Amino acid sequence: MSRYDLIIKNGTLVLPYTGEIRADLATRAGRIAAIGEDLTDADEVLDATGKLVFPGAVDAHYHLGIYRPLEVDAAEETRSSLVGGATTVLSYFRTGQHYLNKTGAYEDILPEVLAAVSGRSWTDFGFHLAPMDTRQVGEVPALVDRHGISSFKYYMFYKGFNLSADSRDAKAFTMSDEYDLGHLYQIMEAVSAAAVSAAARDAGRRVSLSLHCEQAELMRLFIERVRAAGDPQTLRAYSDARPPLTERVAIGEATTLAAATACPVNLLHLSSGEALAAATEARLARPDLDLRTEVTLHHLCLNYDELSGLGGKVNPPIRSAQDSAALWDGVLSGKVDWVASDHACCLEEHKGDELWPALPGFGGTGLLYPVLLSEGMHKRGLAPHRVAELVSGNPARAYGLWPRKGSLLVGQDADLAVVDPGLEQEVTGELLLSGQDHCPFAGRKVRGWPVATVLRGQVAYRDGAVVGDPRGAFVAR
Repeated sequence: MSRYDLIIKNGTLVLPYTGEIRADLATRAGRIAAIGEDLTDADEVLDATGKLVFPGAVDAHYHLGIYRPLEVDAAEETRSSLVGGATTVLSYFRTGQHYLNKTGAYEDILPEVLAAVSGRSWTDFGFHLAPMDTRQVGEVPALVDRHGISSFKYYMFYKGFNLSADSRDAKAFTMSDEYDLGHLYQIMEAVSAAAVSAAARDAGRRVSLSLHCEQAELMRLFIERVRAAGDPQTLRAYSDARPPLTERVAIGEATTLAAATACPVNLLHLSSGEALAAATEARLARPDLDLRTEVTLHHLCLNYDELSGLGGKVNPPIRSAQDSAALWDGVLSGKVDWVASDHACCLEEHKGDELWPALPGFGGTGLLYPVLLSEGMHKRGLAPHRVAELVSGNPARAYGLWPRKGSLLVGQDADLAVVDPGLEQEVTGELLLSGQDHCPFAGRKVRGWPVATVLRGQVAYRDGAVVGDPRGAFVAR
């Protein structure tokens, strides 16, 4: 019997918050068993000469089953995550239209969600849940204590207005009671109390509320103005209809309430320089507030002048090249805490050629490490360990997964991405192994790709193909 299950030899290990070291890494029973020189005696050896060995990425913003059955997305989209070096995905889920198209208690619905994903996911997985009505707010303590759900969500733009249905009937879409700032305040009170209780039992455990920040009443006004001006069917028009001002105002509302309730918050998918500035100002004004920030791959790398058609429609919208540059500045300066994909498989048939009915969202999880390496490390000089912090260590810390996930520490899960930093490939749908039939990133040349992704000590992806069967498991946090 061999001493180790797998040895990754001759690579450079990328350690978040530490740096890079040349060493071998060995695994046993799904955990990292040893780090050292000239390790031997394993059932399998993976030669990583000239490669960087990262902790598996934690894709902390994901939408399994938003437009397709959960079972289908779990099988096809987490497969794409392995391409990008992600070994854990944290997916948002809410009741109402889309997803399961139902409402009720999470005590009843969460087991249905877990059953649909279990046995089909190629990565480990967890969920953020959105309390859509007062009854679900009351479930927060039990979801934290009994079900391992430590993060929740509020969608500020659902308040009184629903662009997805092109109507103002938010109640029909959310299947909720009053979904307003009073409801948000109730959620924050519940999450804050749960955070205090969890921290008393485990000082490293964080319970938090994530926020989609766009201000609904301003959106209504700007949408009406764009449509009255001739209703252009472009992504630039969509950005004009939901401009950065709506983000700034919503961030102000959210952080004011968060400070009043001492609720830890995450500002999701900041899409503009103005949104990042508002988040930075909130941090400076409220130094005691636990506030963390996220940007997405598409807001970093895509802009409305370069994209044609409606495949890139997403909420918040794709912005200008100047906004992308401002977000990159935030990544490099440390004002941005992590980068995620906001992956939501949406087929071309759901986009069409009309702006307002087109469904928002698209996939990108297969580009998580590649984009950060190509655009961050190679183009902008971002150190490899900073890349690991942005896509692995920081989201793991924010969402109660550290150090089991997001680190390369002995004794923790052997989740790894073995990356060839010089490998350049053109992005195609086929390369990303997603079920989505289009890709706004298609045609871009990206330098730095995983050649192997390891989930809990076993190779799950190698040289462009998945290996074995789906082994992903639910991770209680």
